[in-house]
Amino acid sequence: MPKHRLLYIHLTKKPLSKQQITLIAAASENNGLGKDNQLVWHLPDDFKRFKALTTGHCIIMGRKTFETFPKLLPNRKHIVITRNSNFKKENVVIVSSLEEALKHTQGDREPFVIGGGEIYHLAMKIADKIELTRVHTTVEADAFFPEIDTKKWQLIAEEYHSKDEKHLYDFTYLTYYRKK
Repeated sequence: MPKHRLLYIHLTKKPLSKQQITLIAAASENNGLGKDNQLVWHLPDDFKRFKALTTGHCIIMGRKTFETFPKLLPNRKHIVITRNSNFKKENVVIVSSLEEALKHTQGDREPFVIGGGEIYHLAMKIADKIELTRVHTTVEADAFFPEIDTKKWQLIAEEYHSKDEKHLYDFTYLTYYRKK
């Protein structure tokens, strides 16, 4: 079987006439995102895809997700949502709500919500698009991606990748748009 297999692409794309809020995540079959503020897998191709999609955009995240970064991600505006009023970080916009975070994304046609679980749950209600890497395993996790309601979301692209010497698990890139 080939390493990469494109299973389905719907050719109609949603026009970017307004800002499009995109959730981007890698989640296991049981929607696990991570445990103890760490990812539970290492998928280099997924990291490359994340970089390609988010570079040049605003990235919105919770404080715990931000604290897992060894340094700021280049060429992205970091917006961190936290309840901790003492939290300060140079070159990072600190806010206390998702609504406040979105105010700081003016001029970006596609800001990305990058985690964690609580922030995804909040943003799912207002998101227009989901870029999900489905990791084909079940993991013990303490942070979870929300269930995707297929009555509200349409799968428009699916690309399978089999495990190899760099990837311990099979995974599939899934792109969803909110149904009108």
